[in-house]
Amino acid sequence: MFAGVLPAIITPFKRNSSMDLDTRGLADNLEFLLSQGIHGVVPCGSTGESATLTFEEHEKVIEITVDKVNGKVPVVAGTGSNNTAEAIRLTKAAKNTGADGVLVISPYYNKPNRSGLIKHYTKLADLDIPLIMYNVPGRTGQNLEPDLVAELAKHPNIVAIKEASGNISQISRIIEDTRDEDFAVISGDDNMTFPIMALGGTGVISVAANVDPRRMVDMCEAMKKGDLKKALALHYALSPLLRAMFIDTNPIPVKKAVELIGMAGGPVRLPLDDLDEKKTAQLQAVLTASGVRAVKPMAKKTAPAKALVSKKKQFPKKGRR
Repeated sequence: MFAGVLPAIITPFKRNSSMDLDTRGLADNLEFLLSQGIHGVVPCGSTGESATLTFEEHEKVIEITVDKVNGKVPVVAGTGSNNTAEAIRLTKAAKNTGADGVLVISPYYNKPNRSGLIKHYTKLADLDIPLIMYNVPGRTGQNLEPDLVAELAKHPNIVAIKEASGNISQISRIIEDTRDEDFAVISGDDNMTFPIMALGGTGVISVAANVDPRRMVDMCEAMKKGDLKKALALHYALSPLLRAMFIDTNPIPVKKAVELIGMAGGPVRLPLDDLDEKKTAQLQAVLTASGVRAVKPMAKKTAPAKALVSKKKQFPKKGRR
């Protein structure tokens, strides 16, 4: 169900004292990404600074995304938390808003035991919306082991894993052990997309696709067609840009990059801080050398994103996620 290039979209903020959501900028960014042939979109992930969004903001970002995409590609909303009750609330809201699936990071900080992880993911999957697990030990402090993934993959609503462990042997084992299930393994690291797809992975939830979606799409399309020579050439052509997306903590570099090419970005919210001058110059040099072009103004100005009023009760400000 979920394959190809799914940008993990940034959440643009206004450069005002309260760093309000830039809803118009979000809609314009989505219009650009859709024009480049992306296969899906992921709002409110870690790249979207979900940890600093209130419940109201989180829900609004998903609503604007669903409205703007309008069924053209799947919308997979980030709804994870280290609090199962909070993740349930976010997942229900995403489902009611019209998201096609949810991306659920493994609980961070708590370090749950195996039975706790199984119960956590099962409770969310029982909400009857396609669920992608997200394994990123560098952020969570805990790895989702292949045998655990294989067990959870048997649940009919747990349809994929976003794998960002960086362990190619582990990723290969997950693909091997879930071949009999209707289950996808998706790269969670742009640099690992080529080898993961070569092993049988289906695509990437991508940071770099915010900046250079066309070439990311072309690389994945080449892999799907078995044109390894073309895909490998694109992999190496993209590699300097992919590395540049992580010269500082994600999403600091990608938010600066989208601004440098004329898209809506804005500041990052504390405790993250904006890219410094030295790294900004480094990033600009990579964008120029990589041939990333400035996004052209839309021929016709799009209408402002319509006010989206939730029919559900207003959620309180979220705690730590």
